Amino acid sequence: MTTPTRRRKKAAPKTFKAAYDILKTNAAELQQQDEPDIDNLMTTVEESIAAYRVCETRINAVQQALDAAFAEEEKTETNDL
Repeated sequence: MTTPTRRRKKAAPKTFKAAYDILKTNAAELQQQDEPDIDNLMTTVEESIAAYRVCETRINAVQQALDAAFAEEEKTETNDL
């Protein structure tokens, strides 16, 4: 009887791209499984949550920067009138 190999939890990703790649990889792995890999499920979920948080934080930061840029642009256009 073979012992299942457990994946080691990876460090949280630092960039949006790295986090997004983790989410894509984990989603694909879960979709391809005929039977759930219970031995690695918690590791997969924990990695995915950490990756999601990185993506969410980055998206929120970009949204805030865009909002500020558009607000500044509107203010400049209003002052030019």
